[in-house]
Amino acid sequence: MEFFKLRRRFLMAVRGHKLLKDKNEGLMREFLILVNAYKEARQRVDADLPNCMKLFVLAQITSSSQNISIALEQSKGDLELKIFKKSILNVKAPVFEVSVTENNAYSLVDTPIELDDAIRRLKDFFPYVVKVAELEQSIRLLAREIEKTRRRVNALEYVLIPQLQESMKFVKTKLDEMERSNISRLMKIKEMLVSKTTV
Repeated sequence: MEFFKLRRRFLMAVRGHKLLKDKNEGLMREFLILVNAYKEARQRVDADLPNCMKLFVLAQITSSSQNISIALEQSKGDLELKIFKKSILNVKAPVFEVSVTENNAYSLVDTPIELDDAIRRLKDFFPYVVKVAELEQSIRLLAREIEKTRRRVNALEYVLIPQLQESMKFVKTKLDEMERSNISRLMKIKEMLVSKTTV
């Protein structure tokens, strides 16, 4: 019974090992897709941010900083951020949905046109920053899950499965010994019976 129990555990461990290995490969595929998307989004953000900042600098050069400060105070818009969860192989990754509404209540007479362009560009630019944050968090979560899955695969492959194989081998050896001793005992009894009947 112990041997059958060990064999059942062994078969279950082998099946679990295969499933976890498949899951790990799937996670790695998704991870690489996310990393490529992150690289593209990050490059776009890194390329666009200096252009936005240049427009703000130009606006400050062409107008007084007090007028710019007042205009920026009055141009506060509303930001709505919705957070959803999507499942990537049982990993709950965030999805950010952002919408920015402008509220340009500043005087267009006192401010340079560069400020209007800068605010508009920044409003268009903001969703890309949020996308970078979303991808970064998804990559972190996937990396954590890959690490966990890899540890489980290694524990099964290098610890549990070899231990179960050793235990099964030991029990099988003991069972074989018991069978041999039973056979030899039966042969002795048979010999004794044959010798008694011939006497």
